Amino acid sequence: MDRPWSRVPSWVGPALQPELAGTIDGIIAAVRAEVPEYARPLTGRFGARITEGVSVALGQFLDLLGRDDPLGDATVYRALGQLEHREGRTLAALQTAYQVGTRTLWQRLAASTTARRLPADVIFNLAEALFGYIEQITAASVAGWADEEASQAGSLQARRHALVELLARPTPPAPAELERAAAAAGWTVPARVAALVVDDAVAVAARLPGAVGADLDPVGLVVVAARGEADAAWLDRVRGAAGERRAVLGPLVEPAQAHRSAALAQSAWPLHAAGRLNGDAPLVRADEHLLPLLLAAAPELAAALTGRALAPLRTLPAGAAARAEETLRAWLDAHGDVTATAAALHVHPQTVRYRLAALRETFGGALDDPAARLELAVALRAGATCECP
Repeated sequence: MDRPWSRVPSWVGPALQPELAGTIDGIIAAVRAEVPEYARPLTGRFGARITEGVSVALGQFLDLLGRDDPLGDATVYRALGQLEHREGRTLAALQTAYQVGTRTLWQRLAASTTARRLPADVIFNLAEALFGYIEQITAASVAGWADEEASQAGSLQARRHALVELLARPTPPAPAELERAAAAAGWTVPARVAALVVDDAVAVAARLPGAVGADLDPVGLVVVAARGEADAAWLDRVRGAAGERRAVLGPLVEPAQAHRSAALAQSAWPLHAAGRLNGDAPLVRADEHLLPLLLAAAPELAAALTGRALAPLRTLPAGAAARAEETLRAWLDAHGDVTATAAALHVHPQTVRYRLAALRETFGGALDDPAARLELAVALRAGATCECP
């Protein structure tokens, strides 16, 4: 089935050849008339290539008739597909051109003196040979077009990867360097950007207009453009692109300061990946969790602070210590409001007063000292957000 031309008598090709003398010009005229992408003067490289392509294809087809040979080297047709991509013509245009050319050639074949003398079964075999031949050379050209598409896409993504790394580099790029890298990556430098740390960064970036992404190790980075829209709308776009993936969004900054946004988002990623910033929420904003990031950046200091500030709790029995910590946390969160503390703990305000009296005995004057209260609040926060020894 891959050599349908073998079933056509060998004398048919030579007999048809003189009758198809003007067919090449007819095929080219039909393609130019019916496919807008090819409606241009036949001058220069374009004219030479299309004329040569049609001539070679027709000559090879006539030569194959009656022979049990495969199509052979399809490099020329694969190269044609690659060239068509480089010229900016679409795959649909290329396939349409083949269809128009095939129809035009068949009309010329069917109208020839030789074809009118052929038995019906030979006419059928000739048609099958033509359409089988065109199918094979079309497939080769489509493969060449797809190869070029993949190659250019890969090259473009490599340049975008380099651009993301440049933006995330600790040393800000010079304006001219950034403009060159952006132009090479096909990216227009926006007024404001934010870094988004997320898995599948390239896929996420593709869903955000004006974004570029790179799948870095250990987690990807997307540089998101802000387009002057309201903060809530912009955040909704980012959240929609990330989907259910865990992601950390850095603050909005000028492009020259993108490394600051990236560094903050990247520092928050391990905490968010471990569920220690906002539970199961897929997307968090790094600048809303600065205290946990500060504590995580200095774990030994956080552990020392926690150990010292909460040392009095270790003098209590386990159950009493847990209840005292719960009460202390709620009281600090309520800024010393007994009624609000009672509501948070689901107990009577008088119960809170009793517990506070016990806490004052345990912690001495710490509850009435602003600096000591701050240390207690930070220590309790550190225990919730840091893996402090």
